[in-house]
Amino acid sequence: MPHYVYILASKKHGTLYVGTTIDLDARVRAHKAGLVAGFTKDHGVKMLVYFESHDGLDAARRRERSLKRWRREWKFNLIERDNPNWDDLAVGLSHLGTT
Repeated sequence: MPHYVYILASKKHGTLYVGTTIDLDARVRAHKAGLVAGFTKDHGVKMLVYFESHDGLDAARRRERSLKRWRREWKFNLIERDNPNWDDLAVGLSHLGTT
């Protein structure tokens, strides 16, 4: 079963949050609804701007820890490589097979 590493943003070049989950659709819906207490709720970080799939929890967590150590500019470049307009990728997440 895939595990996902994802980046949420408050807006283009705004506040970023990096996380991992097994159910990306449900996790993003929870962030958007303000059900995840803490940093994302406090800073209005709700827009899914990047995600990647990994074959296991260990690989996903290693990648998450790595991305959290990256400079903001590097994260911006990663996001803009595949999502130059910082579109909210949450639209259409159901194609991943998550619920």
